[in-house]
Amino acid sequence: MTRFTTPIGEIAILHLGHASLLIQWEGKNIFIDPYSEVADYSLQPKADLILLTHHHYDHLDNKALVHIDSERTVYITSVEAAKSIHGANALKQGDSFNYEGIEIKAVYAYNIENRRDDGLPFHPRGEGNGYIMDFGGYIIYIAGDTEIIPEMRELGKIDLAFLPKNLPYTMSDEMFIKAVNLIKPAKVFPYHFFELDKESLMSKMPEGVVMITQ
Repeated sequence: MTRFTTPIGEIAILHLGHASLLIQWEGKNIFIDPYSEVADYSLQPKADLILLTHHHYDHLDNKALVHIDSERTVYITSVEAAKSIHGANALKQGDSFNYEGIEIKAVYAYNIENRRDDGLPFHPRGEGNGYIMDFGGYIIYIAGDTEIIPEMRELGKIDLAFLPKNLPYTMSDEMFIKAVNLIKPAKVFPYHFFELDKESLMSKMPEGVVMITQ
């Protein structure tokens, strides 16, 4: 786990694989896009909070959710994903939800260039979410399945960004670096990748940005 200090307590983050994250904060277990193909969720703690970026099988996976769901679990999801999760808090882009003092805002995540054979984008605008998590002023950006998009210019200060890097569904290495230059996070964590050339990406990081991998 990688640990970070925030104004409201230390957070520890584990990249479980693909787009799946576990964030531990003040005794709370927060899962992002649990996916059973990359981790054994029967070995994970019960979830206090689960964020689902969208409804695709590798982000909304009932085989993973069944192991970590409990009576106390709160769900924050995209509007489409909420149709499959009873009692989920569905957020459209721009909506916010406060969980135990963490302000969580849904932002855009979509494709512009990368499209299916029928010409439709893999992730249409407005369908899936990224999330901004505000830990008392320490800002984490979980980008979701997205390319570099104009809305990234409006994110504001980002302390830690999780950016996807895989074609054809999200960003190429070149797009990834352009996104880092646009967002200018203090730290960036590549995730949702098939392959990762750490040395190449680190060599292209803008000055002042630290790339973290596990």
